[in-house]
Amino acid sequence: MVTILRTIAQQLLSRTTFSTLAIDRASDAVVDTIGCMIAGRRDESVAALTRAFDGEIAGGGQARLITGGLASPSLAALINATAAHALDFDDNFHPARAHASAVLVPALLAVLTRGKVTSGRRFLEAYLAGLEAQAAVGFGVNPSHYNRGWHATATVGSIGAAAGVARLLGADEECLAAAMSLATSFACGPKGQFGTSAKPLHAGIAARNAVDAARMALAGMSGRPDILERPQGFLDLFGGDDAKGWEGLTFAEEHIIESRGVVTKRHPCCASTHRAIDALLDLKQEHGLLADDIAGIETKVGISAVRNLAYPEPTDEMQARFSMQYCLATAFLKGSLSLSDFTRHQIERPEIREFMPCIEMQSYSAEEERGVERLPHVVTVTTRDGRILSKSRLHAKGSLEAPMSDHERKVKFMDCLQWANRRNSEAFFQQLRALADFESLSCDTTLWNVISEATELPDDG
Repeated sequence: MVTILRTIAQQLLSRTTFSTLAIDRASDAVVDTIGCMIAGRRDESVAALTRAFDGEIAGGGQARLITGGLASPSLAALINATAAHALDFDDNFHPARAHASAVLVPALLAVLTRGKVTSGRRFLEAYLAGLEAQAAVGFGVNPSHYNRGWHATATVGSIGAAAGVARLLGADEECLAAAMSLATSFACGPKGQFGTSAKPLHAGIAARNAVDAARMALAGMSGRPDILERPQGFLDLFGGDDAKGWEGLTFAEEHIIESRGVVTKRHPCCASTHRAIDALLDLKQEHGLLADDIAGIETKVGISAVRNLAYPEPTDEMQARFSMQYCLATAFLKGSLSLSDFTRHQIERPEIREFMPCIEMQSYSAEEERGVERLPHVVTVTTRDGRILSKSRLHAKGSLEAPMSDHERKVKFMDCLQWANRRNSEAFFQQLRALADFESLSCDTTLWNVISEATELPDDG
C-alpha cells in the first residue's frame, strides 16, 4: 500500500520542470520573506534567542544568521525564521493555513552551509517542493486542524518544509518520506500563544525542526511512512472533528503556487484582520468617509479569526497586531498601515484609542461555516446621518485574486529596510529578484553577500 507520505514524495520527485510563472512567483515569495527577515532581525523575540544561544553563535558555525555571525544549521533556521515572522508581515498560504515562506525560506537558507553550494534555480525548485508538500499535508486536516487551535505554521508548515529541505539536499523518495514522518513527531504550536513572542518563535521552531528532520532522514533515521493517516497518527491526533483525510488528494499539472498562490501581506498584522481592513478602506474611499462621519463599524469574520484576534484593548505592539479594533481604527484614520504603527508609543495615540470603541466584531456561526472552505469578511459602517454602508471581501489584497503590483512589492520591501534602519536600495531589491539566475548559492556566496549589503551597514546608513 502506498502511504500518503510516499504519494507526496513521489509527486515532489516526479515534478522535474517548473513553469516560468511558478519560478517567478517563488522568487517573489523568497524576496518578500528576506525583506521580512531583515525587518524582524532586531525584534525582541530575535534578541531573546540570540541571548539564549549566545555561546553557540560565531565559533565554528556553518550557517549565516540574519543578525550577523554564524551558527549551526538548526540554530540559524530557528533565529532566521523567527525574524521572518516576528512582525507578522510575511506571507500566508491558504492550503496549509500556514505562514509557508517564513518557515521554508530560512530552513532552505540554513542548509546552504560552507561546502553546500546550489544554484538559485535549484533553491527555488526546493521552495516549490516544500510549498506543494505543505498544501498536500494541509489538504487532509485543514481547516479543522487550524480551527481546533493548532498553529499550522508550526505543524503542517514544518512537515512540508522538511520535504523541501530534503529535496534541496538530494534526498530520494524514501528519505523524503522519512523527513516528513520525523517532522510529524516535532509538530507543536498552540494558537493560544498569538499576541506573544512565542508566536513568531513557532515559525523558528518549525524551520529548525524541518532542517533537523531532513538531516536526520539523510543520516538514516526513519519513522512510519503511514504516520499521517494511521491510528494514533497525525490526522487522528491533530485533525480535529471535521478533518476529511487524504482521500481525493490529487496533484494538478500546474503547481499549487500557480493555482492558489501565496498571499503577500499588505498590512503588518495578523492576516485575520486583512480582509476587514481592505473592505473598510474600500468604503472610506468610495464614500469619502471621515472619522466624524462614523457612528459605528461592525465586522463579521470567521470563527477562527475571532479566536485569533483576542486583544480588543492591546497593551503592547504584539497584541496590537492581533487586535481588530486597533488595526481597523489605525487603518481608517491613517488610510494605511505600516510597520511604524506597531510600537509601544504609537498604539497609545489618543485619536486611535478614542476611535476603537466604535468597532465591534462578530463571527459566523459553526453552521454557516460547515462545509465551506472560505466565507467573505464583511464590514458594515453606520454613519451619524443614518446611512448603512456595507462591503465584503473574500480575498485580501496580495492574493492572486487581488494581486500586489511590482511597485507595491517594492514599496513593502523598502518599508522593511527602513524599519531595520537600512539604506533603501532599489538595486538590492532588483538583485534579489534575479535569484533564479544566481549560479552559486552558499553561506559565502552571492545570495548572502547581497543580503549582507542591507544588514551590515551602520545604523545611520
